[in-house]
Amino acid sequence: MKFEETYLNDNILDALYDMRFDEMTPIQEKCIPEILDGYDVLGVAQTGTGKTAAYLLPILSMLDDGGYPKDAINCVVMSPTRELAQQIDQAMQGFGYYLDGVSSVAVYGGNDGGRYDQELRGMRLGADVLIATPGRLISHLKVGNLDLSRCSFFVLDEADRMLDMGFSEDIMTIVKLLPPTCQRVMFSATMPAKIRELAVSLLHDPVEIKLAVSKPAEKIQQSAYVCYDPQKLKIIEHLFKAGDLKRVIIFSGKKDRVKDIARQLKRMKINCAEMHSDLTQQERDDVMYRFKAGMVDVLVATDIVSRGIDIDDIRIVLNYDVPHDAEDYVHRIGRTARADRDGVAITFVNEKEMGKFHEIEHFLGKEVLKNALPDGIGEGPEYTKREKKRSNTRRHGRWNSHGSGKRNNHPRGGKKGGSKKGGAQKPSEGGQ
Repeated sequence: MKFEETYLNDNILDALYDMRFDEMTPIQEKCIPEILDGYDVLGVAQTGTGKTAAYLLPILSMLDDGGYPKDAINCVVMSPTRELAQQIDQAMQGFGYYLDGVSSVAVYGGNDGGRYDQELRGMRLGADVLIATPGRLISHLKVGNLDLSRCSFFVLDEADRMLDMGFSEDIMTIVKLLPPTCQRVMFSATMPAKIRELAVSLLHDPVEIKLAVSKPAEKIQQSAYVCYDPQKLKIIEHLFKAGDLKRVIIFSGKKDRVKDIARQLKRMKINCAEMHSDLTQQERDDVMYRFKAGMVDVLVATDIVSRGIDIDDIRIVLNYDVPHDAEDYVHRIGRTARADRDGVAITFVNEKEMGKFHEIEHFLGKEVLKNALPDGIGEGPEYTKREKKRSNTRRHGRWNSHGSGKRNNHPRGGKKGGSKKGGAQKPSEGGQ
């Protein structure tokens, strides 16, 4: 489907033309019309599917059409990290190139006083779109620098990462300051129970849009060790003695386990660093800088870096424990075999995780190679398959979080049945 077939206004279409954007991605095709029609949206899609445009384009189009207060924050976009906030801000500048009446400001930590003053000026002038990390936004709210009582749009991007990083309380603090008429959009790469609970408390009768998870690249050499927990570090020691340690990420689902693994690796004289939600933003930036620069050989991390990490030469991804589901598995091992390189993904499977790993194999459509345990560490548990239970709790389409029936009395009224503006007059090539 082409962008021209939507109700996006002419100024947005002109910017898309200049950027050589013509066809919508699947997440854009499903989300843009629903957001334009005024519905809350819950989108489940992997990084790299075009979700930033899926929410920014319709919101910017509606803001440009007018009818919103000039002296208010009309849209808040929440991002878990400074890096993502910067990416959203860059996308905003491109999509909003022809929107003379729509302004924006990015608000995130880790900056000097000059940056803080710039943020403050932008908010006081009534920037239409505020792109922010939770901690920095809470800081501004506490000292009374901004008012969200007239906000018309609220977007929560990468919600699962937000919760992994411990921002749940901050999110709810911010949401309580929004008016009940505020249209809300939430995106997450995965849909565990805690994300659905957040959606129920945040969204009103949303349209739920879920894209199928892409399977891992064929170039990734996947294998597993079926072992008991005490054997895992011995296997790691064997692997690192046998080959090159550089450019390795070890994932674990729990931050306390990440800390313990890092301590054990340092005792083995392995040059490693840890990454988890207990670190400050500055500490995380420092760890990532040292890892990218090759000053650290092994990064031990929670799923906080399973998405959005921009490193192309990761050689080995090791799952110290089995991810919660196939989506998490794909995100983790997708850190390797990038930019036409080969990669290795190894997963440790203990006796309690066999059912989860079998479900991952079912998603992959193949059985993952089971490696023999190294000599001298004993026998592992026998790998047995359990039948997958059929769930009756899955929901599709619109679902109701606050009562029954369609959302009523929506402040926007939607654009259903409306007519699209005349076709945009496209500028010549290089018109910017």
